[in-house]
Amino acid sequence: MRHTLPIAPQFYVTAPQPCPYLEGRMERKLFTALQGDTATRLNDSLSKQGFRRSQNVLYRPSCSECSACMSARIRVADFVPTKSQKRVRNRNTNLSRRATSPWATEAQYDLFRRYLDSRHASGGMADMDMFEFAAMVEETPIRSRLIEYTDKETEDLRAVCLTDILDDGLSLVYSFFDPDFERSSLGTFIILDHIAIAIDLGLPYVYLGYWVPGSPKMDYKSKFSGLEVYHNREWAPIREPSDYDSALHPLSTDPIAEQVARISLPDSRPTG
Repeated sequence: MRHTLPIAPQFYVTAPQPCPYLEGRMERKLFTALQGDTATRLNDSLSKQGFRRSQNVLYRPSCSECSACMSARIRVADFVPTKSQKRVRNRNTNLSRRATSPWATEAQYDLFRRYLDSRHASGGMADMDMFEFAAMVEETPIRSRLIEYTDKETEDLRAVCLTDILDDGLSLVYSFFDPDFERSSLGTFIILDHIAIAIDLGLPYVYLGYWVPGSPKMDYKSKFSGLEVYHNREWAPIREPSDYDSALHPLSTDPIAEQVARISLPDSRPTG
């Protein structure tokens, strides 16, 4: 029997740029390419270690003076909806869910543009054109789905979520929705519906991206019960934001070489 040794992924660091979450801070990311036959196993493994996917890249915040960005996920078995979240579900019973292969459409892009113009007009995606949007949606080397939510009566597109299916959960890569329906709390509804999907599929987690203590943009994630964050190389139930004050200190970060050395990679498998 022939055995092949896996080629270890190479990790790189981005140049510092202004942090979008904490004023006066600079962000930096550790990243690696996601490609080839091992892409799925690498994505599954690194997602459990705080990484996120963007197209064919896996990344994790690796700032030189801060370690406040923490990957967050909901433990589905421990989730209990609040009264407010129950009302959100009831307000959106008029929506129909449709899961498709990740394929971009003009209707999606039109909704995406309206969402950006309303919510993130000065963000990093503000100038994204149709071709770049299609690349964001379609360039995925793993099992992904595009989940659309449409009005049952008018068939108007109300919300979209690009979702990765991991071996232990669903990962919300990117979502956007109609800004004219603010009262419907569509962002919250998308998360609630993904919890329902995870239950149907028997998956234990729903990955929400990053939570940053002290950032108003990220506060909504802490409203979900059963939330865990990845901090100090382990998953643990979320605590009060003040409990993470040390993460804002420059001495809270390890050198890049140590961070990379501690990353656990998926085991090799015999072939041939």
